Amino acid sequence: MKSSSRSFRLILAFLVSLIFTQSQAQEPADITIHRGDIPLKGKFYETEGTGVFPTVILLHGFPGNDKDILDIGRKLPEAGINALTFNYSGTHQSEGLFNFENSQKDIKAAFEFIYHSGNISKYKIDTNHVYLGGYSYGGGMALTYAANHPETQSVFSIAGNDHGAFIKEYNHNPEVRDMIDKMFDDLKNQPEIVRFGPGGTPEAMAEMEIIKLNPTYDLRYCAPMLAQKNILLIGAWDDVNVSIENVVLPLYRALKNEKAKNVKITAVQDDHSFRNSREELAQIIIEWIKTTSERNKY
Repeated sequence: MKSSSRSFRLILAFLVSLIFTQSQAQEPADITIHRGDIPLKGKFYETEGTGVFPTVILLHGFPGNDKDILDIGRKLPEAGINALTFNYSGTHQSEGLFNFENSQKDIKAAFEFIYHSGNISKYKIDTNHVYLGGYSYGGGMALTYAANHPETQSVFSIAGNDHGAFIKEYNHNPEVRDMIDKMFDDLKNQPEIVRFGPGGTPEAMAEMEIIKLNPTYDLRYCAPMLAQKNILLIGAWDDVNVSIENVVLPLYRALKNEKAKNVKITAVQDDHSFRNSREELAQIIIEWIKTTSERNKY
């Protein structure tokens, strides 16, 4: 009986704690980013307080979700940093069609949202400290975007995929090709999650030779264009999808060969989900943003 009573108290305490935590967390604002006539659905995690705050455009993996990204969005405001997330064209509630080219255009539209005068005032955005970052697919897309936009000076990648290396592996490894094709065939039957546009699947990318059309999807090719930027590369030691050995470290080496001075690499003990290290992950990003913000003052 005593054991049963104790268990009940523990459950009750957990529920009270959960309710309290949820009541203290500020809900993000639902936003719509317009890329021309294509609305993209997203969320803005706003910092409370007066003044203006650094702001992160945080990119989903593929196909993402309609919530947070590795719990980072809700943690950044606790450290005085705004976060904007959105779903790519053709995914979830965003309209349009999904492919690499549209994802790059989506990021541009997100920056235009950030720098819109009404949003600067509404969300208390410090336009001198805007950061781009992403997870998995989004990490690779963030680095490609930064390589093509000199004005984007600070970018971080969490287990960011090198899409050039990915397509090469897809082309030369039949086992990988079969596995990836099956996954994308399943997604083709789930239009509520993703609607593919031309070149939106690996098979179509390979046929179009998309890396030849735009070599900046190959991150090591981008190293000279990224070397002068502030860059944070985060990996996970047990990640078999975007491994440190095959993806993260080779990019770091390529950047250092280009004399990159403000590139940092770090890793956590986890797999691609970062399920067991999200507090640590958020703190790594927060500390890097604060350090970079201080450096940029001078």
